[in-house]
Amino acid sequence: MVDIEAAGGAATSGLIGAAIEKPTGYAGEAHEACTDCGEPTSGKFCSNCGQPTHVHRSLLHLVEEVLHGVLHFDARIWRTLPLLLLNPGRLTREWIQGKRTRYISPLAIFLFTVFLMFFIMSFGGTNVINAEPLEERIADARTAVTDLEASIAEAEARAAAGEPGAQATADGLRGGLIGAQTRLEALEAARTSAPRADGYEVGSWQAEMVDAVQERRVSIGIGDEQFREKILHKLANPEFAVYKIQQTAYKFAFLLVPLSIPFVWLLFVWKRGFTWYDHGVFVLYSLTFISILTMLMGVLGQWNGWFTSTLASLLSLTVPVHMFAQLKGTYGLSIFSALWRTLFLLFFCVMTSVIFLLAIIVLGLTG
Repeated sequence: MVDIEAAGGAATSGLIGAAIEKPTGYAGEAHEACTDCGEPTSGKFCSNCGQPTHVHRSLLHLVEEVLHGVLHFDARIWRTLPLLLLNPGRLTREWIQGKRTRYISPLAIFLFTVFLMFFIMSFGGTNVINAEPLEERIADARTAVTDLEASIAEAEARAAAGEPGAQATADGLRGGLIGAQTRLEALEAARTSAPRADGYEVGSWQAEMVDAVQERRVSIGIGDEQFREKILHKLANPEFAVYKIQQTAYKFAFLLVPLSIPFVWLLFVWKRGFTWYDHGVFVLYSLTFISILTMLMGVLGQWNGWFTSTLASLLSLTVPVHMFAQLKGTYGLSIFSALWRTLFLLFFCVMTSVIFLLAIIVLGLTG
C-alpha cells in the first residue's frame, strides 16, 4: 500500500517544481547554434526552446541559479509583495489579464510562503498545543474557586431577600464549586508527587493524555481495529502526534486550494465572464496573504505583553479587509456586492479550515 504521507510529500514537491520558472537575466554571448536543441541562433536566447545561447559553467552562476530559480530573488518579488499586501485586487486582476512577467506566479509564491511558514513553526514560531505550566494552572484553579464562592454568597444573599430563583442558582453554583475544588486539590497533589517515569510533568496535558490512552479511557469510533490502534499509538506519545500533524499539514497544504475554489465559484455562479482559473488565482493569492499573516502573528506570539497582544489582534482583523479589497478589485464589484460576498467568504473559510484540520489530524495520526 502506498504511504499516503509520501504521496502528499511527492505532490507538494511536484507542485513546487512546476511552479519554479526558468531563470532569466543575462545569458552571455550569442552562439551560432543552441547547445540543447541544435537550432541556429541569432540572439542571447534560442527562438525554438528558449535556452540561453551562452551556457555558464562558473560556481558563482550556480549559486545565482539556486537563488533565482528557487527563491525568486529578483525584481518581481518587490513588485508582487507590496501589491499582495496593499492592493490584492489589482495584483489578481492583472495576473488574470495576462500581465505576468512582472509578478511571481501565484502558485510559486503560495508554495514558498507555506514552506517558510512551517519552517518557522518547526523552530518554535507557533505551537499547535500550548499548555500552561503547573503553577499557572493551580493559580487559575484557585481563582475559579474564589470566584465561585463569591457568586454563591451573592446568590444566597439574593435568596434571603426573597428573589425568585436565587436559591436554585446558588445550588447550581455549589455543584460547580465542588468540581473546581476537586480539580484544585488534584493539581496541588500533583505538584508534590514524584516525577513521572516517562518524563512528562505531572498534571501536564501530555501526562493526562498518556494516562488516558494507557488506561483505555480513550475510544476511537471510526475505522477498523488496525486504524484505531494506529491513532492510539500516536496519542500515547503526544509530542510525536503533534509533530506528525504539523508535518502532514505541510505536506497537504496544497489541498486548501481545491477545497477553497468551489466556495469562491459559488459566489459568482450566476455571473458570466469568470472562470475556474480566475477563482484559483484569487484563492492562491488570498492564502498566501493569510500564510504571511500567520507567520507574523506567530513571531509576535513569542513576546508577552499588551502591545504584542493588541498588535496580533489588529493583524487578525486585516483578513476580512484584505478579502473585501481583493474581491472588489479582482471582480470589479460594487461596495455592497463585495461586502456581502466577503461575509459569505469568511464563513466558507471556516468550513474549509474545519474540513482541512479534520483531514490532517486523521492523516497525521494514522500515517
